[in-house]
Amino acid sequence: MFCSRCANTLEASAQFCSTCGSSTRGSAFSGPPPVTISSPGPHVIVIRSEKSAGLAAVLSFLWCGLGQIYNGEIGKGLIFGLLYFVSFCLIFVAIGLLTTPLLWIWGMVDAYNTAERISRQAVVY
Repeated sequence: MFCSRCANTLEASAQFCSTCGSSTRGSAFSGPPPVTISSPGPHVIVIRSEKSAGLAAVLSFLWCGLGQIYNGEIGKGLIFGLLYFVSFCLIFVAIGLLTTPLLWIWGMVDAYNTAERISRQAVVY
């Protein structure tokens, strides 16, 4: 016999279910246990925000690395900022005249391209 409330297996002489405590008079049944259908687990909604490629480029124009930080690449942005600072300090020994503009332009292009890639991947599941 099975409990009609919780589907626990009962002895034929049981008056109450040992699991849920419900009375078995008139509610217990014999045969296979009832099939319970459980709902699937909780749904997860993932929203990846789009990034403005123009804003990322402008931020990198203002200070190299800000566009990367805006895109969520904090470490990369800090490295760009540090390298830009060192390169700017090296202007006085001439090598910075070459590396500073190159690093500055590279930072803007990288920030723009990364924001474009993030925007293409923005999906709702």
